[in-house]
Amino acid sequence: MEERDLEQAQPDHEKDAAEAASKLVQWESPDDPENPKNWKTSKKWMAVVTVSCFTFISPASSSMVAPALSTMAKDFNVTNEVESQLMLSVFVLAYAVGPLFLGPLSEIYGRVPVLQLANLLYLVFNVVGGVAKTKGQMIAFRFLAGLGGSAPLSIGGGVLSDLFTSDERGRAMAIYSLAPLLGPAIGPIAGGFITENTSWSWTFYATSIADGVIQLFGLFFLRETYSPVLLKRKAEKLRKETGDPEYQTESEMSNDQTVLQILGTSLVRPFKLLTTQPIVQFIAVYIAFMYGLMYLVMSTFPTLWTGPYNESIGIGSLNYIALGLGYWGGSQICALLNDRIYRKLKKRTGQGKPEFRVPLLVVAVFFTPVGLFIYGWTAQAHTHWIGPDIGACLFSIGIITAYQCLQTYIVDAYTRYAASALAAAACLRSLAGFGFPLFAPYMYQALDYGWGNSLLAFFSIGIGAPAPIFLWFYGEKLRKMSTYAAG
Repeated sequence: MEERDLEQAQPDHEKDAAEAASKLVQWESPDDPENPKNWKTSKKWMAVVTVSCFTFISPASSSMVAPALSTMAKDFNVTNEVESQLMLSVFVLAYAVGPLFLGPLSEIYGRVPVLQLANLLYLVFNVVGGVAKTKGQMIAFRFLAGLGGSAPLSIGGGVLSDLFTSDERGRAMAIYSLAPLLGPAIGPIAGGFITENTSWSWTFYATSIADGVIQLFGLFFLRETYSPVLLKRKAEKLRKETGDPEYQTESEMSNDQTVLQILGTSLVRPFKLLTTQPIVQFIAVYIAFMYGLMYLVMSTFPTLWTGPYNESIGIGSLNYIALGLGYWGGSQICALLNDRIYRKLKKRTGQGKPEFRVPLLVVAVFFTPVGLFIYGWTAQAHTHWIGPDIGACLFSIGIITAYQCLQTYIVDAYTRYAASALAAAACLRSLAGFGFPLFAPYMYQALDYGWGNSLLAFFSIGIGAPAPIFLWFYGEKLRKMSTYAAG
């Protein structure tokens, strides 16, 4: 009798398991058109362009006030050079804080709502910055605007991870990564002419108007891309239509935590990645150094061109075109070669790896110090203006190449947690972008442009040269030790 009962119970058990499996909400097939990776190419690139616009306007705002610093210092009675630089770089300090919680929040509530709300915060405080009456107000408003403006720096990489497979991702990353570097190069050009012909307040109003247009564009054209959130919405719809609470996503079935516990886990994740993942630590330090160099060199532009070269604020700001050309040219090289090298190496080995992004880093290792040497010594010798501009252009080619290779490496290595991994890297990077310009006046007073930039070039060689070798030979071993990394 007992044996017969067991035999009869077996089919019921199998039936329950089959029912549970049938109520697991997932993509219908690998080609499900609802999956962002299967969207039409035009829809994918609309998302890339929109996110890149968000990522462009905030960094442009970070540096747009650079040509106006001397005018603002007079209006606010600021005589200390560090305090003056603080009004510029405090915006970037907020970049170190914002992604640490905005990136993880996007992995809970979705990319789009976090991105749009954070951008609204930036817009409000950027407008308010234009009516600041004291240096304290200016520093506070700039920090809060930077906090909102920091969202695309981590969330954007997550969007690309959602949309593209690893062998398609390089071209999209080339466009996205160009934005946060091209912004600080183009911003001061507009800022110089605005300050010269109107007032420094309009540097804030102009970026706010542009951001308002981007915000409206995003409302119409940017759609949610994060698969776990999309599947959760699908499950909620099925539960509502059928009245059956058993329809759940894989993450809902395996997760019995409360919303607060999930939030706590997600917010801690970037800190865990930064403190426990050697790959993230190494890349974060390297990107931080390069980003700090970029802001340091840009902080010397206003004084170089309006001082020794005796150019007006507007004409002096045109020299930022050299940086912009370098960033654009370098990004085109990366867009052309990054995916091509990846696919070639994947074909040879039969398997794609994040380490296949490393070979292009050699370009950065060469161009960054060469550009610094040329910029520094031509500026000190007061050669024709084209000399320092050539150096700045070569330097920016090196910066963008390193930035794109390393960003793509992180996204390839930490696909699901790409936003958190990028947030961890953004934290150190932004601290460097904030801190480096603060010691620039003292360094150049002591060493002048020649030896000052040579010192930076030597550091660039010392930090940059081992990077491709380390990642190529040890990257995979370190990834395999990680519970967060893909593969």
